[in-house]
Amino acid sequence: MNDPTPYPPEYFAREDDSDDRHFYRMPRKVVHIDQPAVDMLRERVFRPLLPAGGRILDLMSSWRSHLPPDVALGRVVGLGLNGEEMADNPQLDDYVEHDLNTTPDLPFADGAFDAALCTVSIQYLTRPVEVFSEVRRVLIPGAPFIVSFSNRCFPSKAVWVWLFTDDAKHQALVIDYLERAGFDGIHTADHAPRSGDPLYAVIGHAPKDVLRGK
Repeated sequence: MNDPTPYPPEYFAREDDSDDRHFYRMPRKVVHIDQPAVDMLRERVFRPLLPAGGRILDLMSSWRSHLPPDVALGRVVGLGLNGEEMADNPQLDDYVEHDLNTTPDLPFADGAFDAALCTVSIQYLTRPVEVFSEVRRVLIPGAPFIVSFSNRCFPSKAVWVWLFTDDAKHQALVIDYLERAGFDGIHTADHAPRSGDPLYAVIGHAPKDVLRGK
């Protein structure tokens, strides 16, 4: 990683900059995109990319992970802010309560996972390049990191650079995060349903020929 803070600090300012653990202490057992977008994410993004039997990190996890129910994955670990939500997520084998905006370091060993997800939550990260660099570290070489998003958010907790840019610039921003964090093979997937919430995904792969460390 070349620079953990390549953007002006005001890019990651938020209307509500209080402790995120207070905001998320109340469980919100709802999905954050509509069903057509969920189906598109599950079938068109996750299914072709997630390895059967793979160890999966669900970053910024919550009540549902939207993984294909008929794909035999290995261990799925959630990392998020609300333990009650993650405890009720039927697709998680384990979970860790952890605030990435306070501590971007991930509590996992190098190469602990075969794939990682960040689903409709990227807009809340205040230190995204640092977090993405940690994701790269905990992935095996060549593993995918799938960052998906739509046009919904909690505005008071979304960072300024996300709130005041459009979907095309959101894609460019996530691509830049991945590039700065050292990912390879970065590409986008636009699978907008015919109606309802749009769905976007940016995918990067952990490099095969460099060290995983920061």
